[in-house]
Amino acid sequence: MTEPASQAPNPPPKATPPRQTYRHGDLRRALLDAGVALAREGGPQAVVLREATRRAGVAPNAAYRHFANRQDLLEAVRAVALARVARAMEAELAAIPAGLAPPDQARRSLRAVGTGYLRFAREETGLFHAAFAASGDIGPETPHHADKGGATGLDPFQLLGAALDRMVAAGVLPAERRPGAEFLAWSAVHGLALLVIDGPLGRAVGPQMDRVAQRLLDMVEKGL
Repeated sequence: MTEPASQAPNPPPKATPPRQTYRHGDLRRALLDAGVALAREGGPQAVVLREATRRAGVAPNAAYRHFANRQDLLEAVRAVALARVARAMEAELAAIPAGLAPPDQARRSLRAVGTGYLRFAREETGLFHAAFAASGDIGPETPHHADKGGATGLDPFQLLGAALDRMVAAGVLPAERRPGAEFLAWSAVHGLALLVIDGPLGRAVGPQMDRVAQRLLDMVEKGL
């Protein structure tokens, strides 16, 4: 009587590869991170919910538990972008030497918020466009929102306002000229940013952006 042929042992079960997209419970964060990456690459028009879900590795319908539509995702991306602009401005503020006289401190503060704003526009153009997309609100009547602010909780417009208030407190800016000053300063700096990153000044000003930016900030300070 022949013995049955020995059978090879069953191979061990294959381990399930770890998910590379998001951890359980973090789908909203994964979608938001994908949206921020899309904005960085192509500005606000590149933020598409279906593409965000593809990058997160989930079915499109899964996104609707966290973002009702594309605009909802774009607003969340915009808040992140605004917070990053604010942090760029705060980094310049933090670099101001300690111990300056109040007038010098105030002038340096105004220059710092403008420098950080322009630097962010040049280095993170896609997110800069997303931060100031034509939706949502930002301005003097806007309450503080931690998700749109930097470490101080202030958004970019509010950081500018605080710098202007320091100018008044230090006697550099007359109090009667303070109302509406942020609109003038913001318009000048934002206009230069757009003319360089999107418009006809890119080739002429781009290579000397830092020097031109400082001259613009001189003009803003003296013009206020």
